Amino acid sequence: MRGTLVGPRVLLRRLREVMAEPISAQDRLNKIVVVIAANMVAEVCSVYVLRGDGVLELYATEGLNPDSVHKAGLRLGQGLVGHIAEDATALNLPDAQLHPEFAYLPETGEEIYHSFLGVPILRAGRTLGVLVVQNKVRKSYSEEEEEALQTTAMVIAEMIAAGELSALSPEPNVLEAGRPVSLSGVGLSDGVGLGYVVLHEPRVVVTNLIAEDPEAEIKRLEAALSALRESVDNMLAKREVSHHGEHRDVLEAYRMFAYDRGWVRRMEEAVLRSGLTAEAAVERVQSDTRAKMMRQSDPYLRERLHDFDDLTFRLLRELIGKDHQGEEMPKDSILVARNMGPAELLDYDRTKLRGLVLEEGSPSSHVAIVARALNIAAVAQVPDVVALAEDGDAIIVDGELAQVHLRPPPEVEQAFVEKVKFRAKRQERYRQLRDFPAETKDGVRVGLMMNAGLVYDMPHLDESGAEGVGLFRTELQFMLSSNFPRTSVQQQFYSRVLDAAGDRPVTFRTLDIGGDKVLPYIRATAEENPALGWRAVRLGLDRPALLRSQLRALLKAASGRNVRVMFPMVSEIDEFRRARDLVEKELAHLDRFGYERPAQIELGVMIEVPSLLFCLDELFREVDFASVGSNDLFQFMLAVDRGNAAVSSRFDPLSPAFLRALRLVAERAAAAEKPVALCGELAGQPLTAMILAGLGYRSISMTPASVGPVKAMMRELTLAPFRSLLDEMLDPLAGERGAEVVRRRVVDFAAQHGVPLSG
Repeated sequence: MRGTLVGPRVLLRRLREVMAEPISAQDRLNKIVVVIAANMVAEVCSVYVLRGDGVLELYATEGLNPDSVHKAGLRLGQGLVGHIAEDATALNLPDAQLHPEFAYLPETGEEIYHSFLGVPILRAGRTLGVLVVQNKVRKSYSEEEEEALQTTAMVIAEMIAAGELSALSPEPNVLEAGRPVSLSGVGLSDGVGLGYVVLHEPRVVVTNLIAEDPEAEIKRLEAALSALRESVDNMLAKREVSHHGEHRDVLEAYRMFAYDRGWVRRMEEAVLRSGLTAEAAVERVQSDTRAKMMRQSDPYLRERLHDFDDLTFRLLRELIGKDHQGEEMPKDSILVARNMGPAELLDYDRTKLRGLVLEEGSPSSHVAIVARALNIAAVAQVPDVVALAEDGDAIIVDGELAQVHLRPPPEVEQAFVEKVKFRAKRQERYRQLRDFPAETKDGVRVGLMMNAGLVYDMPHLDESGAEGVGLFRTELQFMLSSNFPRTSVQQQFYSRVLDAAGDRPVTFRTLDIGGDKVLPYIRATAEENPALGWRAVRLGLDRPALLRSQLRALLKAASGRNVRVMFPMVSEIDEFRRARDLVEKELAHLDRFGYERPAQIELGVMIEVPSLLFCLDELFREVDFASVGSNDLFQFMLAVDRGNAAVSSRFDPLSPAFLRALRLVAERAAAAEKPVALCGELAGQPLTAMILAGLGYRSISMTPASVGPVKAMMRELTLAPFRSLLDEMLDPLAGERGAEVVRRRVVDFAAQHGVPLSG
């Protein structure tokens, strides 16, 4: 027996001394296993590190054959060490060789050891390796010894995560932590972004692990918990969540975590028994709990993991007093988050933002629309990217292929640099088409408009060659403001937009808030289904002062000029009539006070609620124009929640039923001789834009980056034979034709006729 058993606090202090020595990473790891073995009265101490190929490689040992270091290894799930890593649970055995998972590695010489204690090396719930102690004598290790080993594993986890051990293995760049990782998801916005990770809700890095005064740490923990609980209670006390509903149920579950006595007790024990600081105790308990929850098959428990993570990060920020939003963003920032709303994305400095990566989200979500408006590469539904990424990691986002490369090796990075150069050359070819019309070979002209929402977007008119703004999302200005913008501020904003457009048309959509777009200064009502609730024109008509303020600003800004105003989420014609009456009242106000009227006012609606499909003839007698909001119309027609990743990919917008609805709108508008456009995701891809032209749309609106590829497609398309093909496919008597058949036959037609569909 060597030495006298000491508590984890003394062991940590000795480890801290080793960490401070100016020695190599391998020498430091070798010293660490010696210190652990001596202080735990163990004859063996070994560190196994998980490589990216799923092998737990022996990195250091005291007591086993030193020649087996970096040679011996076990796969995940193989042997006791592999079992610990796979399940993220400790194993305490008086005779390891009797355990059914025991696997003998002859090169290590461990056959003479019986008692075994192994703990996972965890960080943020991820297993990075396994730490083991062994003795010849058959015995069970005490709770204090197990606690000491788990605490020590935190120190080794930081070494692994910091990349200190990367160069030690004969297998280069294969450590699970810090290794290159390639992940696939769902594309939100085309483009390639090269930069550095900025975590939207970053992990707070705990650097001070050892408590000098455990009682003082307990008091700090209690104070932080009190502040955390108060903030959660305040959220629940707000009037907008004070009644029943799903939103309140989520917050109640959140509060349950905050008040959970078991959670608090485990953190207090980590301070008093292990000698950890309050921050280290919080991280230790989070890592253990997260590792267990990640391995649950119950989807409800896995969903609650997000609540637990968020609560833990809040508690750590209370302890450290850290505000991530105040930090300086790097020049080439790639945001990484589980999910986020459009307002949160707009909080970041767009001049430094190059990309967005989400674990959740869908292509038609509002944050995706904003990402496309900002012209940044974006990918969603990327599994575990938040846990895998660290602030400052190099990262590449390929929105076109829906791929994310985390910590890419130099050859991958160089390949993407070349891809960016190639895309730039392709964009140059599109720029050469900028001054040419989007006219098909058989003389059909389609107006290509762009979507916008910020003054920053307006220079894209000239750059892209768009003929105007088909959809200006006025709500983005409101989402960027901390309070409701005064009418004069709105007027100045709209004047700048019209000035930038010159003689090109701009269609302003009135305030489309509600649903998932909540303004902090407008009291929201919790709704069971906000997408179908109090939003857009419904809110404006119920609060006419709000809508009239915006209309007054728009009409004043358009003094002596042409202006187009479009009302969203109209579900019956009377709503349009009521909105038109408000415009008439504002025009009377201008006359009364001597303001010049706009030279021309056109009023229209967005067709995005299916009820309007059944009164199109009456509608087109009333409006000056219409625009199909294909995203919402699709989600309402097929009952698909566009923000729900579980169902958003199950239905295809090339569904014949949906395409027939779009064709019906175009036909009824043509019969009434009223212009109809389409603004939505369908307009922005050459393949779907080609279908829209075939359905009869002569104006479509898209992101600025899509104008060039769509124009290049249009100029190579002969529309007449394609329209005949489309009519044949949509004929109800033609037999069953699903979205895949439509897609395949359109692609085949394009290939046969030399129509480019790549963007």
